Amino acid sequence: MVPPAATQQATQQFLSSVLSQRGPSCLPYTEDTKWLIRQHLLSLVSSYPSLDPKTASFTHNDGRCVNLLQADGTIPMTFQGVTYNIPIIRHHPHVNPSGLVSVPYLHNWVYPSSNLVDLVRELSALFGRDPPLYSQRRPSNNPNPNPIPNPNPNPGPNPNNYSFGSVGYPRPLARPYPASPYSRTQTDDASEVYKRNAISKIVEAVHGDVLEMRKQRGVEMEGLFTAQALLKSREDEINKGLKEMQDEKEGLEAQLQVVLMNTDVVESWVRENEGKICKLGDLDVDKVFDCAESLSKQMLECTASDLAIEDVVYSLDKAVQEGAVPFDQYLRNVRLLSREQFFQRATAAKVRAA
Repeated sequence: MVPPAATQQATQQFLSSVLSQRGPSCLPYTEDTKWLIRQHLLSLVSSYPSLDPKTASFTHNDGRCVNLLQADGTIPMTFQGVTYNIPIIRHHPHVNPSGLVSVPYLHNWVYPSSNLVDLVRELSALFGRDPPLYSQRRPSNNPNPNPIPNPNPNPGPNPNNYSFGSVGYPRPLARPYPASPYSRTQTDDASEVYKRNAISKIVEAVHGDVLEMRKQRGVEMEGLFTAQALLKSREDEINKGLKEMQDEKEGLEAQLQVVLMNTDVVESWVRENEGKICKLGDLDVDKVFDCAESLSKQMLECTASDLAIEDVVYSLDKAVQEGAVPFDQYLRNVRLLSREQFFQRATAAKVRAA
């Protein structure tokens, strides 16, 4: 017999191996649910050692086949104080002809709070209350018409009194067994029938309310997810804008540093040459700068003319906006100045390229 600790360790290794696979052979579970599936199966195997996780092929209703994890084995069921491990049969109120089990816990499954241990516990309780057991009397082969009295007037359930048929549920042996009080026969009490019907209606009503509530909550969740996506997109836009503003701020600060340095240089030059102006007397500003060569002088003249024309055009724009200059005269002057500015800029470009 394999020790429980070794079995648990082997199960952990198996689940870690199959859930960590990548590529075409990996199981079709999302990464955020694999850890939860592993924990559910480990808890299930720890609580019910008769179940063993393994991989198997599952066919959807639309015909798609996928490889999934399943808990293989039998579920313990307690009937009249005796525990049986009986495979689920199809001829049962909670099992449809195709073998699909339908219980309230599955219908009310809520991710991620619902778990496999509670599901198996409910299945065990349901099949214990309404077990797949039956009893029948077999004809006695004893020719003696006098029955042998039973020394025990209240016989309890004995697992040796049952045998298991091909479908996996117990059958009585030759010794007769009294009818199960859980069997649904025609002699049920009217009050019991009424009670079962009332409970069934209450369960159906509660199930309908739960489904309606889940539908409403689903709509609310969709709205919340939409709002979350919108807020996330706005957050991204705000972060992008903040980054652009931060970059622009850093660029302006760098330019400010350059301006401050140039200002210091100019102020230093003014302080050094402030006393020389008085000695020069009348000073022609056009002769302050002496060009070293003819190209430099021509470049200076072209640049000065270009900037002067730019100032004149700006003044004409202000004048026409204020109505001081007629519009037709404004157009003529702008056309003449633009032609002159073009020639000055073309000459400056040739001088720069020379």
